[in-house]
Amino acid sequence: MKLKHIFGFAALMSLGLTACSDQMDYNEFRVNDEEYVKRDFGQVGAFTTHIYRDLDYDFGQMYSGASLCSATDEAVYSHTGNQIESYYNGAWSPTNANNVIWGTCWDAIAYSNLYLADYVGLTFPEHEQEKDYADQMLKYENYQWEIRFMRAYFYFLLVRQYGSVPLITENLNADQANNAEPASIDEIFKFIDDECAAIKDEIIENYSGAYNSIENEPGRVNNLGVLALRARAALYHASPLFTQGKSDSEIKQLWHEAALRNKECIDACRKRSMTLASDYANLFGSDNWNSTDAAKEIIFARRVAASNSFESYNFPIGMDGAGGGNCPTENLVSAYETTNGLAIDDPANTMYDPQNPYSNRDSRLLKTVAVNGERFPDDLNRQDPSAVLETFVGGANSRSISYGTPTGYYLKKYVDSKTVLTGSTANSNKHTWILFRMGQLYLDYAEAILNYTGSGYATEEGLSMSAADAINLVRTRAGQPNLPLGLSPADFEKRYENERFVELAFEGHRIFDVRRWMKGPQYFKDIKVMNIVKNADGSLTFTPVVNPAWITSRKWEDKFYFWPFPQAEILKSGHLKQNPGW
Repeated sequence: MKLKHIFGFAALMSLGLTACSDQMDYNEFRVNDEEYVKRDFGQVGAFTTHIYRDLDYDFGQMYSGASLCSATDEAVYSHTGNQIESYYNGAWSPTNANNVIWGTCWDAIAYSNLYLADYVGLTFPEHEQEKDYADQMLKYENYQWEIRFMRAYFYFLLVRQYGSVPLITENLNADQANNAEPASIDEIFKFIDDECAAIKDEIIENYSGAYNSIENEPGRVNNLGVLALRARAALYHASPLFTQGKSDSEIKQLWHEAALRNKECIDACRKRSMTLASDYANLFGSDNWNSTDAAKEIIFARRVAASNSFESYNFPIGMDGAGGGNCPTENLVSAYETTNGLAIDDPANTMYDPQNPYSNRDSRLLKTVAVNGERFPDDLNRQDPSAVLETFVGGANSRSISYGTPTGYYLKKYVDSKTVLTGSTANSNKHTWILFRMGQLYLDYAEAILNYTGSGYATEEGLSMSAADAINLVRTRAGQPNLPLGLSPADFEKRYENERFVELAFEGHRIFDVRRWMKGPQYFKDIKVMNIVKNADGSLTFTPVVNPAWITSRKWEDKFYFWPFPQAEILKSGHLKQNPGW
């Protein structure tokens, strides 16, 4: 842990933050002492916004443009030598620990513990005669539940990445924190579950109209976010990485709890009239935070200030200011079925044409991936309105150009195609990283009930929706047919994992899903790309290639299932032990 952040009040002096109602952006404005902060509603509220700022998102800010997707089979980053390659090229180690999340989580946990120790139970007597006092107190009383959620959430991030870590729930000094013993994985998951159980009926259900006389802040977590965290943590707890050494009956019980937790959250969302958005692409647009359609599905999200950096990282090379970026793999593209519901490598699939590979495909493909011959983004070539992507060898946006796509594809998801990077019309837009949404919740539930019942089609009391039912809801939104009946458990699991790969692509799940399934060698060693050659007659030849010479080869070692603890933290701590293999 970053023990310098397990602190007394001194660290709070840098806060001075304020929140906007629609975005929860933050702006420094002053430095004050503890007693002054405690007298003012706004200053105490600003304290909480610091913790919100530590919520995770992945718009390339951690690795100089590369996202964690490029440490998986989802993408290859087009700039060789980027730090993201350390995840698979042998450079990863306790002294090169990829520990951004480690420091951020401990910062947030420390602030949470400080708030819960010193800032609960205030009455703000100087404001008692103000007309909005009752509403301000309602808002203030809710902060403690928000903070407890946040602390549980950051412990979830730590346990999914490191396994056993210290479980610190009090405001400790550095010496005390250094000597904190790690809690077991089971203890940490139990803490998360217990906290969510305690919070879910206390926290505000809906911020819209919650206060009569003060501004709402819809970017804050509500009870659905609490239920969603409880459900996801239960899913992880039941997964193979976290159940090693447990009996079959213990594991089955954990899967049962995961199914119940996810069903509870689904039912609560449905009672709030939440459902899948009608437009999959709109979920990830720069205006999703302000979209009625997207809001139907988004349970909780991390809002980020207006910027065009994500577009500059990922727009196709060949455009002014574009970086090429996180280029989708053929592994991912091949996972999208044709519209008849068959895999492209199914011998019975007559709909797939390998020389016209993007025709008749699952609608999510072209809402996620930009392909050769497509006009993307809108500002591809201001001088030539007819310009299209040329990712064939020698093309204007191909790997023949420095930092051009090594895979034959560019990223669309979360990328605002209307962004202009250079010139007098350059612009920026807000971005929102989705932490919990209904589509993901249905898939989590499907995985839990599949593993609990052993069948993709079984239901039982309290779990009235089968795994197939849940997956088919997601597929229907994409225009795909229902899964076939009669799949064996092994075949159903394969179809489920493929569905999750496609539906949740580039949302930050893949790097952890494959790890918790303990299937690293199966998915992360071999990378496929699409090599496209333009022939003399102008026709194109499409050839998938596995592990081509122009991308960095990938290694997998089982020690990669958990991150290494930063060596500096091992040296500071009296009890922290390095994860196996590191």
